[in-house]
Amino acid sequence: MRVPRIYHPEPLQGIVQCCLSEEAVNHVARVLRMRVGEQLCLFDGSNWTFNACIESLSKKTVIVKILASQLENKESTLDLHLGQVVSRGERMEFTIQKSVELGVKMITPLWSERCGVKLDELRMTKKIQQWQKIAIAACEQCGRNVVPEIRPIMKLEEWCQEDPNALKLNLHPRAKYSVKTLPKFGALPVRLLIGSEGGLSATEIAKTVEQGFVEIQLGKRVLRTETAALAAITALQICFGDLA
Repeated sequence: MRVPRIYHPEPLQGIVQCCLSEEAVNHVARVLRMRVGEQLCLFDGSNWTFNACIESLSKKTVIVKILASQLENKESTLDLHLGQVVSRGERMEFTIQKSVELGVKMITPLWSERCGVKLDELRMTKKIQQWQKIAIAACEQCGRNVVPEIRPIMKLEEWCQEDPNALKLNLHPRAKYSVKTLPKFGALPVRLLIGSEGGLSATEIAKTVEQGFVEIQLGKRVLRTETAALAAITALQICFGDLA
């Protein structure tokens, strides 16, 4: 039986005993229905994992004892930052979940001219919290021990202006390069821009060019926004990262 992996939001190095977070308690006690004496694996985002045993358990509290720790680096060699224009419904959640599984190291949700999602400040804050929880759950499932940050939502133009030293990529069906024919870029971080369902406007595309974005294409077919993100990430990880 697989030992459950649980994220702990506070550093665990040097800790002998700890109380799990409220969300972890709910998962361990109510969903998994674990019992005293059973083991689980904790990770705190430091790339270390911690073997632990449940010492006491109730509906509101789970206390565990740390038995051993080990460094487990499962991060990709490709430093990939996804800029994703916010998509409707469950598409954004799906994109975040699968991007984390594929090794993206940071995700910034973006507003664009053709973005079909409207959120007030309160709903925006709740969405970021929800998306971060999805990223954590994806790490628990896939074995990553560093949780990618879901940044606050930004305007597309502002995000494009960041990190002038990175390799900036934007998808375009008539681009000069494919992922396989990109010039070698060494250890540079990569920023991948994915537009909304309606794509980027002509003005936005012109601004990406001004900010040094390289246009790439993924083939002859037009992909949905969530498909485009995952296809591009996968191709980049195969060519420059750790996917065989």
